[in-house]
Amino acid sequence: MTKAPPVLTGEKKDALMELINIGVGRAAGMLNQMTSHQISLRVPSIALVTIDDLDGAMEGRTDDLLAAVKMDFTGTFSGTAALIFPTASAAQLVSCLTDEELGTPDLDALRAVTLIEVGNIVVNCVMGSITNMLSEQVRYSLPVYQEGSIVSLVSSDTKNVDEWMLLVQTRFSIEQLQIEGDIVLILEVGSLDALFAGIDRLSAGSVE
Repeated sequence: MTKAPPVLTGEKKDALMELINIGVGRAAGMLNQMTSHQISLRVPSIALVTIDDLDGAMEGRTDDLLAAVKMDFTGTFSGTAALIFPTASAAQLVSCLTDEELGTPDLDALRAVTLIEVGNIVVNCVMGSITNMLSEQVRYSLPVYQEGSIVSLVSSDTKNVDEWMLLVQTRFSIEQLQIEGDIVLILEVGSLDALFAGIDRLSAGSVE
């Protein structure tokens, strides 16, 4: 039986949202520089979910096949950060960044290495912003490129399907290139106390 979820109060959720917005904004700035196109961002969504709830919790992301670059992190906070695209958007982005035409063998050969580079930059922008603001450090695994459903991309990193996790999702789009994707953070619930303690210290410092 799944345990009851931890309590995520409105005040804590708002503080976390502000922190996420700063990190995602910096990542969008980097994507803007890389593609030379304007990046549109939706307001991040934050939810406590289990693996069974993940399909429904990922807003508007029901594609059977997704392309993702993932990086696990451990330290004060533990979890997974990922840059996720529908495969068509992934191909469009790689084409934009490499000047290779869609559907060519060269584009397929460049897909993984190009997306790993982009994912590495984006994830480090988001996580680096959060950890720097909270004066914390985390250790990253090497970025990994994978394709599959959203559940398969995440469930391999979760030992217990009944375990609660904090899902943060930000949808972004590049309308001129018909590209959309998601920046996703999955935090282990055991990391939440440390995360909110850091936010409290940050808030107290800003008041002083």
